[in-house]
Amino acid sequence: MNLNRETALKMNQKPNSADAPASFDLPGYLDRQRRMVNQRLEKCLQDHKTVNPATSRLHDAMHYSLMSGGKRLRPVLCLAAAECAGDGLSEPVIRMACALEMIHTYSLVHDDLPAMDDDELRRGRATCHIRFDEATAVLAGDALLTLAFEILSAPSPEADMDGLPPSIQLQIIAIIARAAGHRGMIEGQMLDMLAQGKTDTSLESLRNIHERKTGRMIEAAVVCGALAGNATDDGIEALKKYARCIGLAFQVADDILNVEGDPMAMGKATGTDQKRRKATYPSLMGLEQSKIFAAEQVANALQSLSIFDNKADPLRALARYIIERKR
Repeated sequence: MNLNRETALKMNQKPNSADAPASFDLPGYLDRQRRMVNQRLEKCLQDHKTVNPATSRLHDAMHYSLMSGGKRLRPVLCLAAAECAGDGLSEPVIRMACALEMIHTYSLVHDDLPAMDDDELRRGRATCHIRFDEATAVLAGDALLTLAFEILSAPSPEADMDGLPPSIQLQIIAIIARAAGHRGMIEGQMLDMLAQGKTDTSLESLRNIHERKTGRMIEAAVVCGALAGNATDDGIEALKKYARCIGLAFQVADDILNVEGDPMAMGKATGTDQKRRKATYPSLMGLEQSKIFAAEQVANALQSLSIFDNKADPLRALARYIIERKR
């Protein structure tokens, strides 16, 4: 179902209580989930800390980048999808959420490098290569990526990863690997770099870039959470549509924030897309039309959740948060 632009714009201006219940405490939910994820990330880093003093700098760079704050959107979406599909959170889902954040952080560390986006500020602090050095940043990113898959594939103290069948565990690993790899996030980053400075990028090409660069990992987070939560086939398809819509909305919102966001609130510079002559939705559609387009995607995401009961309320609220956030 594609809602018209007038309806989508209204949804962007005023929450619909049927889709995002006013009684749902999103700030409280985000705070609880982020604290749980952060605690587990700290434990993961400590459990895998190198005993070689010569490489302690590498661990420091990994910790600096991973624990520097951030929205934790991908792990929170994973946890929310699992809760929507099942009766609660399990050990495999929490580990999966941590692995997703490690992969996301690795991508940011590498994106910030001089050879890529050449950014000096991330999450309100010096980027990894500024705080340490370029070589250490490259290795820290590599280490976070490989640690994520070690966590995803390692046996759990509980039998079969707390009851998750090995076939599902392997399916989850494959989904995340594809989303992060050369057919997903990495391909999107490459396409984004190739489009920089060009004046003939189409909206279709831009959507293709964003679906890979940002959307694939968001979709993986939601779908893998649903799989671990034992969702039905219909449920997985509905959540997949939801994820694709909010993934695109998230990137459009990022493009908008780069134009009119507050650098202090965002913890990074704004206006950089225009300086780099990057293809963005505001540059191709205009700022107001970009806001309407993002709201359309959120409206469609909410519609896809109609088959679920109030267990999907966190996902509904997160969809609205995607375009209402200030960072």
